[in-house]
Amino acid sequence: MTFNGTAYDLTGPEDAPVVALIHGLGLTRAVWQWLLPELTNFRVLTYDLIGHGQTAPPEGDPTLTDLSDQLAALLDHLHIDKAAVVGFSLGGMIARRFAQDHRDRTTALVVLHSAHRRSEKQQAAILYRLAQAEAEGPEATVELALQRWYTEAAQATRPDLMDLTRRWVLANRREVYVKLYRILAHGVDEIVAPTPPLTVPTLVLTGDEDHGNNPAMSMAIAGEIPRARLVILKGLRHMALAEAPEAVNRPVVDFLTEVLR
Repeated sequence: MTFNGTAYDLTGPEDAPVVALIHGLGLTRAVWQWLLPELTNFRVLTYDLIGHGQTAPPEGDPTLTDLSDQLAALLDHLHIDKAAVVGFSLGGMIARRFAQDHRDRTTALVVLHSAHRRSEKQQAAILYRLAQAEAEGPEATVELALQRWYTEAAQATRPDLMDLTRRWVLANRREVYVKLYRILAHGVDEIVAPTPPLTVPTLVLTGDEDHGNNPAMSMAIAGEIPRARLVILKGLRHMALAEAPEAVNRPVVDFLTEVLR
């Protein structure tokens, strides 16, 4: 289904609490295929971000607020007043922007493998990757991304997963990919330390080998939200939700079940 150029799916019992899932940069709503079977007790909304998958490209240069507004408009279209918002990577930044902009519409917040304020070295690294993408497109970044996103064991034994992820990233058009990459690189500071602080029930999760969205960042995100829960997965990197779905699914489903019941 589509609305205003946004491709989406809405599944699950009509009277169940709504959970909206927001994917990361260069991916599509298909990245949630490992979590969806565990969310049968919820009304689940998945959609493709602006310029991703089956969703129309942006007009001009989108901002983090534009990505938050995309979700708000979709919820309005579907006559959904409130939702729990689950975001992965760039999606985690969008989820936090949405929770800050629409506090009365956010029933819970789950932030998976997402950035907090970066050090100078970390910022220089992401700006270098952005420059590569600007010059050569996603082809320039995808192979090193697979190394950052998956453990060495998965890289060696899961060619199917490497090929699937590679296809997702390479399907992006350079000019659109770069516009969203700039949000990932430059948009973090605007959602750090919100005033007033968020008070929504929150779960923050990352892997201890996810160096771009590391445990210190997740600790900082959780530290800004009273009573937020923090989960650090051992021996996993950025795409833990695909490499080891059970490790991510269990804390996410348990949290949503508890706070939305």
